[in-house]
Amino acid sequence: MEYGENVMVPLTKLVEYTNTLLHVEDFQDYAPNGLQVEGNAEVGKIVSGVTASLALIEEAIRENADVLLVHHGYFWKGEDPCVTGMKQLRLKQLLSNNISLLSYHLPLDAHPHYGNNTQLAKKLEFKICGGFGHDGKNMMALYGELSTPMSASGLTAYIADRLGRQPLHIPGKASLINTIAWCTGAAQGYFDQAVAKGVDAYLTGEVSEQTTHIAREMGVHFFGAGHHATERYGVQALAKHLAENYDLKHKFIDIDNPV
Repeated sequence: MEYGENVMVPLTKLVEYTNTLLHVEDFQDYAPNGLQVEGNAEVGKIVSGVTASLALIEEAIRENADVLLVHHGYFWKGEDPCVTGMKQLRLKQLLSNNISLLSYHLPLDAHPHYGNNTQLAKKLEFKICGGFGHDGKNMMALYGELSTPMSASGLTAYIADRLGRQPLHIPGKASLINTIAWCTGAAQGYFDQAVAKGVDAYLTGEVSEQTTHIAREMGVHFFGAGHHATERYGVQALAKHLAENYDLKHKFIDIDNPV
């Protein structure tokens, strides 16, 4: 869906507003948050997506976007800083087409309104009761209740229907799941903390070898619903807000990813 009527806003204004909205200075992240690649000085159209892959960049070019807004951008800690190969191809396409890249990682996960965890709860109709998994003063995971208690098989089917992806389920003990904790993306590392909350189940995007043993031995159901599949909603909500706030055009483009 697109918004806006050819209104233009200064890139600096859009970036400053978004950085403030997401409190980027409060996070010690694995990559820089905010403007990663500078393009046009004026913004009329935003294309949003989960990851700044070459496929998404090519779609943004076709859409004549001024800004590409993503959750997974570039310049991660520990990666090779040389602009060669895949990185060169991606950056060349952005720069030669004057498209700015805005990326928000942990700040977008944690935001109480536009964040991935809150938006996933909205998508799955979970009632939010609180948070855990502190990163400084920020809570990176949430816990709460299902809108209606479900069996494990029922919740598996429900997640698959809502997210369009069949989740991995590792069985726990509860025959009827009422309470659940969740954190989008690669947050299987929070499983122990979720267990400590006394919930019936935990949902995240990815799974590790040890996750199976935690689920079996602690009796808590685990659902691995896909890194990409669980993180499609925060960037859409944020981009929609920016488009409506500044009367810009916006289009979300989903590049399929089975992981």
